[in-house]
Parts: sequence; structure tokens; C-alpha cells
Amino acid sequence: MPDQPGRAPATSVQQPAAEVEALRAENGQLRRALASHALVDQAIGVLVALGRISPDDGFAVLRETSQRVNVKLSVVADHVLKHAQGAVLPDVMLGALRAALARHTATA
Repeated sequence: MPDQPGRAPATSVQQPAAEVEALRAENGQLRRALASHALVDQAIGVLVALGRISPDDGFAVLRETSQRVNVKLSVVADHVLKHAQGAVLPDVMLGALRAALARHTATA
């Protein structure tokens, strides 16, 4: 069917709709990344204050703990923040965190 005068072709309407949907998805991903980054930064601050280590070492401790217990970095960071507020860390995470802290406080 040929395009009617005054009406945009179907493809030109579908393309912006697809672009809007792609931008919404990207926006959601960026929001989650920003929240995760803030969480990690706060946990680094806790480790810096309590472990008396540098921010670089704080990040390394989180990363090593994450890898050791096979849990996402943001999840480890969340546990560290909750632990700083009195929550109990899972035993395996506590052990990995203590070991990583010991390695990095020895070099500080």
C-alpha cells in the first residue's frame, strides 16, 4: 500500500519508537550502574575507616572478597555496609574479608 499524503511511512514511526525503547533500557542500566558504584564507594569508605587502609586497598579488598566467595562486587559491598550497621556477615564472606584485609593492612 503506498504512503498516504500527510501520513508518515510506518518505518519512520517504528524507528523512533525502537530508539526510545533502547534509550529507556540504556537509562535503566546507567541508573543501576550508578547505584552500584555509589554502594561500592561507600563500602570502600567503611573499609578505609575501619581497616585503616587506602581507598585503592579498600577496593582491592572488596574485589578479592567478591572473587573468593563468587558473589558480585555490589553484593559484597552491600554486606559490608550492613555489617558496619550491626548485621552479621555470612561466615564464608567474613573469612574472605578478614583474609583480604590482613593482606592489605600488612602492606599499608
